[in-house]
Amino acid sequence: MPSPIIALQSISRVFDSGPQPIHALSGITLQIAGGEFVALSGPSGSGKSTLLNILGLADRPTSGSMLLSGKVVDFSAEATLTALRRNSIGYIFQYFNLLPAMSALENVTMMALLSGMQHEGAYEKSRAQLLAVGLGARLHHRPGQLSGGEMQRVAICRALVHAPALILADEPTGNLDSTNGAAVLDLIRSQISADRAVVMATHSAEAAGYATRSLLMHDGKIVS
Repeated sequence: MPSPIIALQSISRVFDSGPQPIHALSGITLQIAGGEFVALSGPSGSGKSTLLNILGLADRPTSGSMLLSGKVVDFSAEATLTALRRNSIGYIFQYFNLLPAMSALENVTMMALLSGMQHEGAYEKSRAQLLAVGLGARLHHRPGQLSGGEMQRVAICRALVHAPALILADEPTGNLDSTNGAAVLDLIRSQISADRAVVMATHSAEAAGYATRSLLMHDGKIVS
């Protein structure tokens, strides 16, 4: 079996802002191996977004530990977290989060440059990614000139261009029609490999059906 990309041990997250503490996550222990496409589902407030934020190093657990590609994540070292976000994790968002003043190619190339690629290599890798998803005719179009499905394909290329070990997708089909949504999910699924895993938060049972493993969350816990 491939080595775990993610290993969580007794992860809890408590928010103290308010008269009563909110236990957003309670003792999550989980391993996700390379080659897995994991769907997180559950009602609003179940802990999906909090878990995704911790996996993406955008939030810090109150207690517990996390390994990413076999290395302990030090949540107290901001410089290390920044480097891991840039080099080891790719993000796909519901609202695409593309920079409106940049072309499709520039949006992807910027991510490649941030991860440390030299300019020529970043440009060529970004161009190849966009060509591979059928956007050769849209390289120099800005987001406002693209359809929703095209924007999400650009966002996927941006998430993949630096070859991250972990891809996090937050409701990636939430703003797409069924045809474009299915195409995006097929594309995400095609990017899984022995040294890469995908974790997707979704309210859609249809989207979860594309995953190799589905985890149902409720009250901060994985219940099935």
